[in-house]
Amino acid sequence: MAAELHFSPPEIPEPTLMENVLRSGLFFGAVFQLVCVWAITLPVPKCPETVRLDGLESKTWETVKKPKASAAQLSKKAKKESTKQR
Repeated sequence: MAAELHFSPPEIPEPTLMENVLRSGLFFGAVFQLVCVWAITLPVPKCPETVRLDGLESKTWETVKKPKASAAQLSKKAKKESTKQR
């Protein structure tokens, strides 16, 4: 009875090139997603107190960051000027 049972491993075909590419692509995609989630959860300081330029002068963040007019404000100014010219 023991001679009748064959305990050989099942025949599994070797993976093809496309299967290997798909498996490695899925692996790298999963690693990329984990890195993205990790980057979101890291605490980042909201505003650095000083910014050093060339190590010589020190400026506060507010002086480095220049206020810029938004595109909507610029278009409103242009419209006002065009209506004044009429």
